[in-house]
Amino acid sequence: MNETTPLSPSVPAPTAPEGRGGFTAWPLLIALCGVIGVIALFLEGRPDANGTDFDYPVTAEDVLGLDHVPYRLSGAVGYLLALLLIATAVVWRHRVERRFPGSSGATAVSFGVIATAALVTLTYGWRGAVGNYLPGGPEADTYDAEGLYNYYIMTDFSPYIAFIPLLASAYGLAWMAFREQLVSRGLGALAGLFASALLVAVFVTGVPGLPSMIIIGLIAAGIWLAVGRSPITAVQP
Repeated sequence: MNETTPLSPSVPAPTAPEGRGGFTAWPLLIALCGVIGVIALFLEGRPDANGTDFDYPVTAEDVLGLDHVPYRLSGAVGYLLALLLIATAVVWRHRVERRFPGSSGATAVSFGVIATAALVTLTYGWRGAVGNYLPGGPEADTYDAEGLYNYYIMTDFSPYIAFIPLLASAYGLAWMAFREQLVSRGLGALAGLFASALLVAVFVTGVPGLPSMIIIGLIAAGIWLAVGRSPITAVQP
């Protein structure tokens, strides 16, 4: 009876290719998501924007004075961001996950991006709705002051909270750097420390929107991968 000959223990397991210098274009899509994310996040209006002597609490009548244009623009840019995040996840899947199928860190990066795309779609849809219903918008007479106030409350922190799943992507990069050696350790350390600092800041201050600053990390990570040395951007033999 023929028996299958087992692999010799002396045969080395497949390893990631060595990182190389040079320029790789596709990671710049990650950086573009960060830039668009910053624009979408800060396109908003607040009742206290015209001075520092604003009296709290914010009332329904205060919301009637908001400019509808920034909200409409933010909603549109947010939808663009959602599509770019999905495109980034697709490119990551083809360029990294399929090339290194055993990488749990790469999977964490992908899941964080997809989850963020879903939340961005929802929260920036709300922002666009505010711009649509505020005075001066195309459907300005749809809701009264109380209805507009409820929409404003929904957009107060939700667009910031939408980026929290990217913390998982940051920790995925850290895992890829120190456990799997698929990205540079400098990038992995920066990603892990930045994500941890944002979480600690939430525990210390109680402000739930602080992790949204992880989108700035997208800009740094994309540029780092584009011009740095990481096995995931190395040319395959």
